[in-house]
Order: sequence, then C-alpha cells, then structure tokens
Amino acid sequence: MSLESVRAFFSKNAPDIEIIEMKASTATVTQAAEAHGVEPGRIAKTLSLRVGERNFLVVTRGDVRLDNRKVKATFGGKASMLDMEQVHSLTGHPVGGVCPFGLATPLPVYCDISLKAFSEVVPAAGSIHAAVRICPERMASLVGADWVDVCQPPPPAQS
Repeated sequence: MSLESVRAFFSKNAPDIEIIEMKASTATVTQAAEAHGVEPGRIAKTLSLRVGERNFLVVTRGDVRLDNRKVKATFGGKASMLDMEQVHSLTGHPVGGVCPFGLATPLPVYCDISLKAFSEVVPAAGSIHAAVRICPERMASLVGADWVDVCQPPPPAQS
C-alpha cells in the first residue's frame, strides 16, 4: 500500500521520476548505499520526530546525525523519535521505507541543509525495496519542505 501511495504521488506531481525497485533490502543507509552504488551521504534518510505534540519529518543525508542543540533551537524543544507503530500510522510507510512522498497524514517536512552537498540523493519510496533518485532542491519543492540546519557536520571525505 505504501509504495502505491508513493507511485500515486509521483504520477500526479512528477511523472518523470522513476521508482527504482530492488530485490535486496535497502532499509538501512548502509544497505541502500550498497544497493544503489552510492556513498552513504547520498542516501536521504527520513526521520520521524515529535516535539511536544507536533509530529514532523526531517530528511537528512545518510551519514550524519541530528545535533540535539540545533534541533531544540529550531523546533522549540527536545525531539524524540516516533516508534515503529506511530511512524507507520502517520506516514503509511514502514520503518526503512519512510520518505516524504505519498504520506498517509499531512505532516510538516524539513530538509537538512546537509543534503545540498549533492546534486542527486536517493530517498526511499515507501518500501524497504524502493527508492528514487532526485535533486534535493526538487525533493524539497515537491513536498513543500522548509530547509533547516539541524545536523552535526558530515564526516570528512574518505580518499
């Protein structure tokens, strides 16, 4: 069902974007990077968070962690991760396949500026076996996301 809601989203809003389905699981950043042949930073992970009574999504590059101080300053309180049941109920997507597209419930979406380091990122597409390749700015535009700075700096590039 979740993959279908993402298909419907792209069919209506961006029919030129192709959903890539894989046999292997892409539920983790490491698995997704391996399957898509990209470095982990290019995997756009979607975090489901709550501050107070507000639920929202933050899309970050795959190789960074949230900076709790920045999160608190940006969203006005300490953030907690939603549990698997809450994530599925609110997004319609399973953990590992969560993305900002085709959501079951309208949720505010934020994209971390760390994504701007890449011309193309690979977010999930509503399933642990599906993803898309998309420009971060286009992704933010399609889902009405605001840009925020809530992550720790990425690790140094490996040579």
